[in-house]
Amino acid sequence: MEGKVALALEAKGFEQLVPRYKVKRTWSDRIKMLGLPLFPGYVFCRFVDGTHGLAVSTYGVIRIVSFGGKPYPLASDEVASLQKLSSSAANVKPCPFQNLGAKVRIVDGPLAGVVGIISGNKKRQLVVSIEILMRSVAVEIDLDQVSLLAA
Repeated sequence: MEGKVALALEAKGFEQLVPRYKVKRTWSDRIKMLGLPLFPGYVFCRFVDGTHGLAVSTYGVIRIVSFGGKPYPLASDEVASLQKLSSSAANVKPCPFQNLGAKVRIVDGPLAGVVGIISGNKKRQLVVSIEILMRSVAVEIDLDQVSLLAA
């Protein structure tokens, strides 16, 4: 459904993003790689003030994440991180929401610029959390590719 909504939003002129991850599925007659949404039920969409009514009138859109009746924008670094993660060949997977840990930025490689936290249970795992959705995604990294950010 996310893909259909994204196409409908794009047809209306909106910039949209449905971050995906790859998973291998096995059937009795074949094995296939599928691209599943990292955030099931969510389509990220850029719009300017006054145009959110056009977005919410799109078939499949239930509502826009908002506070006090106003659409709540994602931080630009969160969107940039999601775009890089979803377009990379890295092994990205959904994980439980995390917001505690050392905040770092990847400084080298195809994911350079992605900001996240180093997971406490796996020191080689970078977790990118979307605060407003209370959802996170994780990717394996080399620790020599990151630099610690000021708290």
